[in-house]
Amino acid sequence: MSILDAPIARLDGTPTTLGEITGGKPALLVNVASKCGLTPQYAGLETLQEEYAERGFTVVGLPCNQFLGQEPGSSEEIAEFCSATYGVTFPMTEKIEVNGDDRHEIYRALVETPNEKGEDGDVTWNFEKFLVDAQGNVVARFSPRVVPEDPTLVAAVQAQLA
Repeated sequence: MSILDAPIARLDGTPTTLGEITGGKPALLVNVASKCGLTPQYAGLETLQEEYAERGFTVVGLPCNQFLGQEPGSSEEIAEFCSATYGVTFPMTEKIEVNGDDRHEIYRALVETPNEKGEDGDVTWNFEKFLVDAQGNVVARFSPRVVPEDPTLVAAVQAQLA
């Protein structure tokens, strides 16, 4: 089964699948948090969305509260923060677990992919990024401190575009 078939809810609670969220496009999946030192990366993620959406790409934010409780808010609070603070237009999902026994099935597949340093396994912190192709195959993983503007990340996104 592809990760695109995995059931998940949108931030507003609407049941869907990852494939419906991505629309069959390459996507950058990012576990996000509103109260993290890396939260300003939302701006760069939104820039990627704006720059490449028309070419068949989307960013997907997957809120997670597993790292020092840095995403404590309700879905409504998360949506308001992202919209008001960073003008986020990319799709967001319900809050999920990315590590541990309750790890969401999407992340069970994602964590098998090594990052730019060759390390696979558990998500290390907020804003870890996974680039998937239109079929849901993971093509790259970037550690949390790799910013959305990083030339390597941007080149990887561009390589997936039609």
